[in-house]
Amino acid sequence: MKVSQRTVRLELTEPLRISRSTMAARDAVWLAVEHQGTRGYGEAVTSTYYGLDIARLGRLLHEAGRELARCATPESALDALRAGELPAPGTPPAVTAAVESALLDLVGKRAGVPVHRLLGAAEAPHAATARTIGITSYRAAAEQARLLTRRGYSVLKIKAGAPDPEDDLDRVLAVRNAAPHARLLLDPNGAWSPALADTLLPRYAALGVEAVEQPLAPGDPEALAALAARSPLPVIADEDAVGVEDARRLAGRVHGINVKLAKCGGVTAALRIADLLAGSGTALMLGCLTASTLGLAPAVHLADRARWTDLDGHLLLAHDPWTGIGGTDGTVRAGREPGLGVRPVHGAPPPDEEPAGGETAGRQTPEPARDGEAAQ
Repeated sequence: MKVSQRTVRLELTEPLRISRSTMAARDAVWLAVEHQGTRGYGEAVTSTYYGLDIARLGRLLHEAGRELARCATPESALDALRAGELPAPGTPPAVTAAVESALLDLVGKRAGVPVHRLLGAAEAPHAATARTIGITSYRAAAEQARLLTRRGYSVLKIKAGAPDPEDDLDRVLAVRNAAPHARLLLDPNGAWSPALADTLLPRYAALGVEAVEQPLAPGDPEALAALAARSPLPVIADEDAVGVEDARRLAGRVHGINVKLAKCGGVTAALRIADLLAGSGTALMLGCLTASTLGLAPAVHLADRARWTDLDGHLLLAHDPWTGIGGTDGTVRAGREPGLGVRPVHGAPPPDEEPAGGETAGRQTPEPARDGEAAQ
């Protein structure tokens, strides 16, 4: 197999402010795996929170590429990844997720079936995705809510954790008034203390908020479980639920777990978490980092397994270089074409990748979208 990569910059339409940071852009690495003339693609994005800058991502994907190049076929490589035999021990989950994405895309294309069929789903999954509203003025939040609901969004996720908790409450009230029929999720990104959470959660329940995501600072899952036991709102673990063992520790003790492929290690790990949660009373949420359609696509093929779907990372971009999962009308849809079912947008910079280990593939450029082809 030939493996290569290319670094790209993903600019947001507008800066997104959360409790711990503000982001205006994110770097990404596209991984291409080729075998017998067919290519599969995956994406990994930088993350300050997870300690992944572009240099580290590129180096780790290069090392993973060298391992993949030693595999006889994409199918054998995918089997090895599922068995935990690659990438190397200690590889960050985001890198493993990107490698698995490329292999699933390639294996699906070689078999002539979409990824969800490889995962056992007969029909292409689709789901209403939450759309994120960052920490902003209550007037701006209300205007966003009106615009989004007119476009078809039925679930709005509001970021919280402003220095003054009353500002968050004003923002949520403004959104509720602007979008009275929308389902509301709240995400403080760990900004609250247990005492503050006890004060605020009843007030958010009165505003009709459906669930709250990671209200407490990560690092004390016992405190999060204790809060969930007394909360008037469902509590969803995110930063406190990184991988399978974290999910095992919290299953049945929180109301939901936010599974992000870049956080847990990809589709295989996400399915293990879903199986672990089944029957426990803890529901699955599918989340994401801000990324392109390529980065979001593997999770969309799992969308039928989640109670809450928050797969809007590609919708925050000023220009998404890939297309194929939709979402602009409030619903994401898995592609029905072989593999991930995504393709580069016509006119996007071609990912003419650099070698990522193993045999150099030369200038590997994905087939561009044909004129007239549009996003779903």
